[in-house]
Amino acid sequence: MAISSVVKNMRDGTLLIEDGTGTPLAVTVQYESGDFSLSGLSQGLKEVTTYLDRGDLGSVRHTNVSFPSVSFTAHMTDLSDASELTLPDIIRKTGGFSSAVSTLGANADVYTLKLTWTITEPGGSAHTVVLDDVHCMLDISEGDPNSFSISGTCYGTVAMT
Repeated sequence: MAISSVVKNMRDGTLLIEDGTGTPLAVTVQYESGDFSLSGLSQGLKEVTTYLDRGDLGSVRHTNVSFPSVSFTAHMTDLSDASELTLPDIIRKTGGFSSAVSTLGANADVYTLKLTWTITEPGGSAHTVVLDDVHCMLDISEGDPNSFSISGTCYGTVAMT
């Protein structure tokens, strides 16, 4: 298949957040700014260390695992709801997401989520970036409009199709 000649922009993406239950609790982020960001991708998700020989480069090696980071913003619509699925509730495991399960497992100490960013081509075909085991944090800002800023660290796999 040939590489697409269509430049992608913020109109082409959607972001889905899911927990780790058998039938995942999920929310598609609404009113997002279109500023999804993923950084820190490298070969094999490994840090690179240089070893010097009396001040000169001696060797370059992969060492520790690295953990990509993600961020995005959305306009505030609702903070919490006992039955509806809101963005703050899925991040904080409250309200409609109080029964959510970490993607690391039901007994995990850290609550993580699965993020799927889908970029749809004009004409219908789609590409995805799937991030497993993402620990997310929520910031709320007042303004015109009020907004949510979500940042996270991916401790699982990153799949791009």
